[in-house]
Amino acid sequence: MPYELPVLGRPITNGVSGPSDPTPDRRSHSIRRTATLDLDYPQGLTGDRRVRARARDLVSIDGLAKVLADDVLVALVAPDRSYLSIFSFPDRPALQEMVGPRGRNNSRRAMSELVPEEKAAGSPLFLLLDDLPAISLISGQIAIEWLPPEQRTSPMNGDYRAPVGICSGFQEGSNAIGADGKNLLIHQVQSVGLLTRQDDPLAWHKLQDESDEPSMRRARRIDVWVDDVIHVDAFFQDSCTTPFHGRVAVHEYCLTASADLHTGVLLSVVADPRILPFDSCPQAAGNVDRMIGIALQDFREAVLDRLPGTLGCTHLNDALRALAEVPAMVAAIR
Repeated sequence: MPYELPVLGRPITNGVSGPSDPTPDRRSHSIRRTATLDLDYPQGLTGDRRVRARARDLVSIDGLAKVLADDVLVALVAPDRSYLSIFSFPDRPALQEMVGPRGRNNSRRAMSELVPEEKAAGSPLFLLLDDLPAISLISGQIAIEWLPPEQRTSPMNGDYRAPVGICSGFQEGSNAIGADGKNLLIHQVQSVGLLTRQDDPLAWHKLQDESDEPSMRRARRIDVWVDDVIHVDAFFQDSCTTPFHGRVAVHEYCLTASADLHTGVLLSVVADPRILPFDSCPQAAGNVDRMIGIALQDFREAVLDRLPGTLGCTHLNDALRALAEVPAMVAAIR
């Protein structure tokens, strides 16, 4: 039996409230950005990884909906996390420089430098490019769900030293860390349902078909609307298929925020941890006020400065960093 603990038998992490509604009603006079990156293994778990990603901006005004952008990214990733191929729509030939050994190191920064126009525009494609290295990293959850311990490949073979101090989940004393300093593979995942809504086929872009094979998905929804301030309602989830069918999430956050309409400076923010792997992970949510006073457009760098190490959570930080594109989204509805 691949599971060490069946999904229904796993406790819910302290400090979280369980899966949220990922897809609320679309507001009038709003813009919704949805993004998904799906990683699977066409040649089996020891082979290359395929990532199929899509992100869309949809404006909703007075009952009408208009697609502003619908960007696509497809990549083939080797087991050493180097890129074997990259395809994007819109086409960005400069990304081909990532194919080969260069793609293994600092690929987020490298991609940003290769397509500065996408970062400046705050495009859906840039969000996908920024998340591409992350989906490979979190895909280790697939091994936890699908393979018995003796078959898990390095570094998930039981000898992995816990990265103490890297985030709130791996702070000293965390239940993620064994007495011998090794990472305990006790991720407290929770079952989750579909992202889509039958009563609103436009709520999300076209998703990959649900699979009964090993696969990982990072999903995001960012809703933005304005009155006297900018309002943000965001959803972030990393989920995995299971050998028992259905899908489990290992990370899920919801964010609500407001920002100054003219400067984009953050006025308020609340992080709601819904699903997290270890008991100490949710502590990072209490530190998000450190971002107040920072302009949203500066978030990709500022989050790392304000919420380093155990002050932050890798996945909460990722949810926050994506708010850097909110000003570009606001421009589309003003």
